[in-house]
Amino acid sequence: MMTIIDFGEYGHFAVTDEPHAHGGTGEGPSPLQTVLGALCGCEAVTFRRTATELGFAYERIEFEAAFTIDIRGRMGKRDVRAHFQTVRVQATVTTDESEERLAAVVAETEARCPVFNLINDAGVTTEMVWVRRPTDRD
Repeated sequence: MMTIIDFGEYGHFAVTDEPHAHGGTGEGPSPLQTVLGALCGCEAVTFRRTATELGFAYERIEFEAAFTIDIRGRMGKRDVRAHFQTVRVQATVTTDESEERLAAVVAETEARCPVFNLINDAGVTTEMVWVRRPTDRD
């Protein structure tokens, strides 16, 4: 089940696989885990662009993400969707900017993020939780 993905012009490769329990070799994340990683990466890039445009200063973003699926869909049950049922992401932004300024960047980020909107448009129950963490300045 391991798949090696060649990104061509970029000179990079990625591996997707399934865990041993699902018949894979466990050599990489599952395709659905990869989509979740793409969501976090796309949110990070989109947040950065938006923050720059709005003059929002921050040190970092940390993502924690999880999903649920109903495995019956992947096993051929046609009335159960084969993709995510739910996606939950917590993004912790380290910044000394206000909650209001963070909310403005978040709203614009979610409106612009292609992967976030792809998942939303697929009818997945998506919960994005944005947490502000003050910087550690001594």
